[in-house]
Parts: sequence; structure tokens; C-alpha cells
Amino acid sequence: MQVLDLFSGIGGFSLGLERAGPFRTVAFCERDEFCQAVLRKHWPDTPLYEDVRTIPTGGLGRVDIIVGGFPCQPWSQAGQQRGAEDDRDLWPEMARLVAELRPKYLIGENVRGFVSQPMGLQRSLSDLENLGYQAVPFIVPACAVNAPHRRDRVWIVAHAAQLQRDGGGEHTEQGERQVSKSGKRGGTDGEDGGPQQWLPESRMGGMADGFPRWLDEPDCGRVATGVKNRVPRLKALGNAVVPQVVEQIGRAILAAEEGE
Repeated sequence: MQVLDLFSGIGGFSLGLERAGPFRTVAFCERDEFCQAVLRKHWPDTPLYEDVRTIPTGGLGRVDIIVGGFPCQPWSQAGQQRGAEDDRDLWPEMARLVAELRPKYLIGENVRGFVSQPMGLQRSLSDLENLGYQAVPFIVPACAVNAPHRRDRVWIVAHAAQLQRDGGGEHTEQGERQVSKSGKRGGTDGEDGGPQQWLPESRMGGMADGFPRWLDEPDCGRVATGVKNRVPRLKALGNAVVPQVVEQIGRAILAAEEGE
């Protein structure tokens, strides 16, 4: 299944989906320079766009699923919670791309405060319904996939079972999905060659963030920042989705596809 990964960060959505099965990212969209450097290092052949408002949708080919943790600052308790009045409210752009590309699935993610804010979750569900999608929200914490901390997040999973997807252009086969240099993009990222386990502490900030060590490398973004990368790395990990949650959603989508 071909994926358009919006607000990509350091690639948590694509990493989780690749672990789930045959998902391939056709394009990323991310504006942060450090995160761009991480994406270019680990997905060097995947197009990377900076602005969700100007993605050239005509050249993407078929898009089966759009994913993205659209900016949380308008809804986060750590900010002013200005919601739709905040110029960082980019859900309308994500909804516009859904309308243009007509993917079969959408996965969205945001902070828990998004649920009860005016023009938050209810607006997103309403927009998707108007576009012909059945959407269901879930609050899934990181501890649901055995993380040693809670980290509640709202996940929106939308499906268009009967939708005529006529906006994606022609599909051309572009080969097998990419793998890491070790050939282990799937669930074999542990240092001993076995499945990655949650660590009591990661190397950054004492937090088990869910990312394998090959992705969280100190020099990944040095070219982008010109400095030792502790601050941008902490920010990137803090803003990232938990790949293990995405993996479970991806597995559920594949199971639903097999049942159709």
C-alpha cells in the first residue's frame, strides 16, 4: 500500500507501517531541518517536500493511505490552545489532500487535548464524513504497546470502503520497499539481531521513545544544524509518534483488506 506521510518528523509513521507489512512511502512532507536530515539519511530515494500547502499531488501516483500527526500546538495544554485561530492549524490542508487524492485510508494523530477543544476532533470527524469516509477516534497511550510511560494520543482512523478513488493518477510499480543499510527495516532492530524491546531509558533524556538506535544517531542532523544535536534530537523525539502504535494500526488495516 502506497503511503503519503505528512508532518513526517523523523519518520515514525513510515517506520511503523513498514514493520506492519507491505507499505511503501511515496513522499514525505516535513519542514524542520533536523528532521529532514534524518529522513534523507534513512529514506534517501523518497521525495521530501517542505510545505503541505504546495505538495505537487499530480506526480505522486496512486496514494492508498495518508498519514500524519498534524501540528499539535493549537491544541496542546503546553501552549495557548488557540485551536483553529492558530496559524499552525493545518488540519484543513490535510483534509484538502484527502479530497484531492482520495486515499482508501487515513491515519491522523494529535494530543489528547484535541478531543475536547472547539474545532478539534469533532471538526476533523465531520470533515471526513463530508468527504465520504467512516472515521473512528481512539485514545491510545504508548503504554498500550508496553512503553514504560503513558503518553496519551488521539488517533483517527478513517476508511472509504465504497469511495471511487479517481484523483491518484496512474500507478507504476517502483520496486520493493526500501530497507535500512542492515537490511532490517522490519521488527529486527535490536542490537542482538532480535526484535527491538522497550528500554528502561533511551540515550536521549531518559525516555523510552520507541525508535530503534539505528535511526536515533547523534550525527544524523549535524549537517542541518551545524552543532551537536542534543536539543534538536530531543525536540524531534518528543514530537514523534510512537512507531509501535502505528505498526498495530497498520496490521489492523492489512487484516481488514484481507477480509474484503
